[in-house]
Amino acid sequence: MSNGVKVLIQRPQSRDRTDRTELLLLRNKWFREKINDFAIGSILPVLIVVMWQVLGDLGVFSSSFLPTPISIASEFQKLILSGELVQHLSISLQRALVGFLIGGVLGLVFGIFVGFAQRLEFMLDPSFQMLRMIPHLALAPLIILWFGFGEVSKIFIIANGAFFPMYINTFIGIRNVDRKFFEVAQVLNFSKTKQIFRLILPASLPGILLGLRLSVSISWLGLVVAELIGSQAGIGFLINYGKQTSSVELIFVGVIIFAVIGKLVDSGVRLLESKWLSWRDSFQG
Repeated sequence: MSNGVKVLIQRPQSRDRTDRTELLLLRNKWFREKINDFAIGSILPVLIVVMWQVLGDLGVFSSSFLPTPISIASEFQKLILSGELVQHLSISLQRALVGFLIGGVLGLVFGIFVGFAQRLEFMLDPSFQMLRMIPHLALAPLIILWFGFGEVSKIFIIANGAFFPMYINTFIGIRNVDRKFFEVAQVLNFSKTKQIFRLILPASLPGILLGLRLSVSISWLGLVVAELIGSQAGIGFLINYGKQTSSVELIFVGVIIFAVIGKLVDSGVRLLESKWLSWRDSFQG
């Protein structure tokens, strides 16, 4: 009897150890795959930087036209040690975050309402589509005329860019929900609230996340436009200052920061997408 009790007690413990081991193996496999992907993706940038440095050292192009990576890194180090880079970067990130939150949230809300109500689509969507076609640079002078060169105009430009991708993809995601799901909901006697939160929004999540990714990217591009037009602080200001002082290294530092931060933010959104949409059995190439 006592042996039987021991067996009953030990089985769950051994099963737990097996589950933990399998989970650890899966995590290690995931990390190895990510490291391999990062290594493969780094091959081309590393080759470009090496060739760039070699050609610069050989004098193939003038340093005033295209500085070497080492000279750009030296300028980058100066900005870090002086504290300027942290100051300007924090200002740019704050602008991008506020503009994205305003534009992205409004785009999500309008996308949901217009997606659910065809009458609202007829009323609002034509105007939104017309406004969407106006480029940032064409709208920027008017925004500056209205709001001046302060923070309001910059955040407005960023929010304007973030709004439309979120709105369109949320709207399309809701409208692409299979009609059969609604038939199932009627059979199960789902209320309107249950249909929205348990059926429509989960089914439209891929479109919403695509809108989130595009909205983040466009808001980052809007930040570039806003800061290059007129700013006294931020990464765009550093680029403008480099242009005025003919410091090509400073311009490259600003451009590289925009590129790297944009890539990191995009990778973060893709990571969220892979976790929240892990149930999808989609083609991976």
